[in-house]
Amino acid sequence: MIVSMLQVILEMPGVTSIKEKRQRVNSLKHRIIRKFKVSAAEVDLHDSIGFAQIGVAVVSNSRRYGEGMMNKILTFCEDEFDGRVHDTSIHSENYQ
Repeated sequence: MIVSMLQVILEMPGVTSIKEKRQRVNSLKHRIIRKFKVSAAEVDLHDSIGFAQIGVAVVSNSRRYGEGMMNKILTFCEDEFDGRVHDTSIHSENYQ
């Protein structure tokens, strides 16, 4: 079993409240979940107004498939998110 993970820091210039930040992050997170059928969550930077960190994960039987899906999700974030994408990382773990 291979678990592939994506970690992304999102910058949201112009956001003035935590509530506005949550709405934007939740919108992106739910679109990722619906489109790609993966798990996603806001994992850090909860108290920051201008930044958020999200994590995405998928379980598969192939590192190539999982990391390919994470790259597609990263491209989706860059294209669809109204802000900037920073400090991305894709990683896979093999569990037997």
